[in-house]
Amino acid sequence: MQESLRIRATVQPGSRIEIVDRHLQVGEEVDVVVSPAATGKRRSAVDILKEAPGHLVFKTAEEVAAYLKEEKESWGR
Repeated sequence: MQESLRIRATVQPGSRIEIVDRHLQVGEEVDVVVSPAATGKRRSAVDILKEAPGHLVFKTAEEVAAYLKEEKESWGR
């Protein structure tokens, strides 16, 4: 049996999805996982960070370095 099969399908009327592959055997048990297709729209890291708790968005590399230094120093306390 093949390891996995990835097929893009379109939901048909009646909310039906049909999977056809010549490698699938009649009576063979398979696991089917369905998830919506990726939209292809990628979000920037800055947009993701803006949504994070605390809104830790740094404007310069120096701000990042200072923050990391402070965090590392707090580990020893």
